[in-house]
Parts: sequence; structure tokens; C-alpha cells
Amino acid sequence: MRVATENIANANSTAATPGGDPYRRKLVSFGRMVDRGTGAELVRTDNIRPDSRSFRTQFDPAHPAADEQGYVKLPNVDPLIEQADMRAAGRSYEASIAVMQQARALYGKTLDILRS
Repeated sequence: MRVATENIANANSTAATPGGDPYRRKLVSFGRMVDRGTGAELVRTDNIRPDSRSFRTQFDPAHPAADEQGYVKLPNVDPLIEQADMRAAGRSYEASIAVMQQARALYGKTLDILRS
């Protein structure tokens, strides 16, 4: 969610110098690892890398970041995609919390059965 938020915050960030590159969208990739203590498979952030898609351009010769032809490079960020990514991450988090709550309830019931 942090990377998607950063992408949205910089969706309109242009270059500081004429003809320079604006903010480049970041992508997150995930990897799996096994917890040695429990043997459970865990998902973790594997890599955060820049998106290689090209920048959008807009004709605006008065803009301070415009090149010699008057075009300004705009970030390759689509706020709609970032919002969808944030929504998916939020739902994944909520699902994980629900699984942990269910597991805790089942462990509690198992202990109650073993005590009686």
C-alpha cells in the first residue's frame, strides 16, 4: 500500500529541469519464504523496481520542464490502477486478519476441549 500511495502522490510530478525525466512509477514484486519454526509459507516483499513503461507527453511550451519542442514528460502513473492495487492490498490484509482471528478461536476451543 505504501508504494501505491507514493505513486499516487507523485502522479503529477514533472522533472525539475527542462527535458528531464519525471517520477517513474514503482512496482512491487513478492516472494515466498518458509518460516523455520512453524514450516509455514510466508509472502514477503521481494523487490521494488521502477516501471519500464514510457512516459506520457503533453504539449505545454510554457511549462518549466518542457523540452526544446515544447513537450513535457509526465509520470507513467495511472491513479485508477494505483487505487485498484490499494483496494486489493487492503482486502488481502483484511482476509489475513480474518484467518488469524479464526485460527485463534479454533485454538481456544481446542484448549477448552482438552481441559474438560
